[in-house]
Amino acid sequence: MNPETEEDLTEAETKGPAYLGTLVGGPPAQEPMNPTDEEATRLHHEEPHANADCQAKKDLLTEDDIYCCSLSKTLCHTSTPVTVGFYSPCGTRLHSLLENNAECMHKESCRREENEYRRTHQRPRRPEGMNYFTLLWYLVFYEPVITEVHLRRKNIDFIFIRFSAWQYAGSDKLWAGLVTTLCDHIRQHFGPLPLSFYHVVGSRPRFASGFSQNEWRLKKKVVVTAGGLVVMLLAGVSLATVVIFVPGIRDGSALKVISAVFATISGSSIILALAPVIKHLIISQKKKIESMTNNQKFTSHLGFMSAVKREIELLTSFVYYMEIFERQRLRIVFEITSLDICYPERVIGVLNAINTLLSDTNAPFIFILVVDPCIITSCLEQASNMKGMADNGYLYLNRTVSLPFSIPEIGVRSKMRFLHETFQNREDLMYRIITRNVEQGVRKGKGMDPALAEMEASVEMDQHQIDAQAVQYIHEAFHSLHDEYGCLYRYIPESIIQMKRIVNTIPITLRLMTQQHSLRHDICPRSVAGWVVLANQWPCRLSWILQCMEDKQQCRPPKDFNQQPLWEVFVGNCQELFSKHKDLQNIMALDSDPELFEQFLSHDFPFTVQEGAKYMRYTVNLDHSIRHRMGQLRALAMLEKMYKKEDGSDKKKKEDDSDKKKKEDDSDKTD
Repeated sequence: MNPETEEDLTEAETKGPAYLGTLVGGPPAQEPMNPTDEEATRLHHEEPHANADCQAKKDLLTEDDIYCCSLSKTLCHTSTPVTVGFYSPCGTRLHSLLENNAECMHKESCRREENEYRRTHQRPRRPEGMNYFTLLWYLVFYEPVITEVHLRRKNIDFIFIRFSAWQYAGSDKLWAGLVTTLCDHIRQHFGPLPLSFYHVVGSRPRFASGFSQNEWRLKKKVVVTAGGLVVMLLAGVSLATVVIFVPGIRDGSALKVISAVFATISGSSIILALAPVIKHLIISQKKKIESMTNNQKFTSHLGFMSAVKREIELLTSFVYYMEIFERQRLRIVFEITSLDICYPERVIGVLNAINTLLSDTNAPFIFILVVDPCIITSCLEQASNMKGMADNGYLYLNRTVSLPFSIPEIGVRSKMRFLHETFQNREDLMYRIITRNVEQGVRKGKGMDPALAEMEASVEMDQHQIDAQAVQYIHEAFHSLHDEYGCLYRYIPESIIQMKRIVNTIPITLRLMTQQHSLRHDICPRSVAGWVVLANQWPCRLSWILQCMEDKQQCRPPKDFNQQPLWEVFVGNCQELFSKHKDLQNIMALDSDPELFEQFLSHDFPFTVQEGAKYMRYTVNLDHSIRHRMGQLRALAMLEKMYKKEDGSDKKKKEDDSDKKKKEDDSDKTD
């Protein structure tokens, strides 16, 4: 199923979060600006109500907010497991982007929970209070069933896990740190006792047979066994009571022996039943995997990775079980940071661990791989144990990442926000957090300013229209992908992973564009889908075109340059690209058939320079580091050309001076 197909128009037309609706149209700026900066500049000057001017400025979205909100909406519909390549060379800015993305995902989760409650009048069941004991009862005596009701649920709860690879960089088992962090966090989130009970008596959810709506099925064998133990225990207690309190039987030895035997059997049975639970309470999965990793003999055994995989599958089954109990979908969001400052062998271990966790086709994992792609690809190519497998780091990374998300250069409003926060000290930041919470509480109360309430209502209505329009565009773009009467399907690769990358990227691109008022009503879904396919299939050639286009625009291009086709830009600069094939050998290997590229760009999708500049801002599936590297190579070539030119002019000047001096000497000799 396509990620966006499961969201129907009815759900999309529900009101969205208020913080997305502030992007409205405005007057053009005097200087050329990108669409996002133009929106931000206009929003800085226009507000509908003077009384809410200060609050509205605080609610304005920055460029980073728009990107994170679009990513969070897409991750709610993307089928799991999925690995998100969070590509950016921005350093510490990544942490703020991750926090922003987590906040957007939490808000989206709350919105979907409210929509689900309005549809079913049923809240999620948290394992707290009396529900905690209900969970333990269900774990022992019931097995879950996946029904049609559960498959129709759209509310999602995200469990975030932050993993800093730098903390485990000194260990030769960095991948084991990733797995143990996952196990420990799940244990802390749900509690050690339910997980221990599931280890002993839990069962994996099964699909319902037919259209049954019953989500729980009684374990008959467990009920019979537990009933037998209870009967034996009651019989032993009854006999012991008779032996103790009845005077005529008190002195008999036979009945005492029988009662002792019943008590021993029933007591030992209960102890045997509780012993595994107690064992798993004491020895967690984290300790178990760490002990297996420390055992050198066991790590060299063939069944080592199989044992680790069994532990992961058991943990995944427990998450499935909790989905049925809590009446909502669960997603484990694993944020992996600081991987690009580790040794190459450690990087390989983490990527292999991710592939191990993704081996289950329905695992509820979302990996956000926060890396600088230039460094990671270099680590993959330098790793000694990956010779022959990852000689081209870009190809190996593409096989791992199923949703590339490249963060562009920082925008104007984002830079202003970071500068403003940098000027403040820690106390001021804490005060802002407190006042923000107070303001949110005032909005929810009855004392809300009428002007502010009216503005927020219009904002929600505007976002309601944006969401509905975005979903319509996404459906049209997906239709163009598999339209047998069209031409786009011919450029889709045969690789399933590459298909997922394209299908996962289109919704983000369209959501980013619909957030801009200047583009909202001027979007061609087929062209956007074609642009995503172009960036996915020919990243090297497209990056070269964009870099040449950017360099040309900085040097006073001709008036009709914006209407020039991108294919003509490529033809005019392709000789220079191929002259750098030694420096760009691995990057060029990313491109698919060059004849298809010519057919795509010259005939089926003849994008112009103006369209390329418009789409470039919202292209998240193109690694920007490739274009930056090409820009450096072009700059070095230009410097070398200038040096040779100056060197040639100096040589010519010296030759002229020497000739002139020689002529003067000859004239002196003649005199």
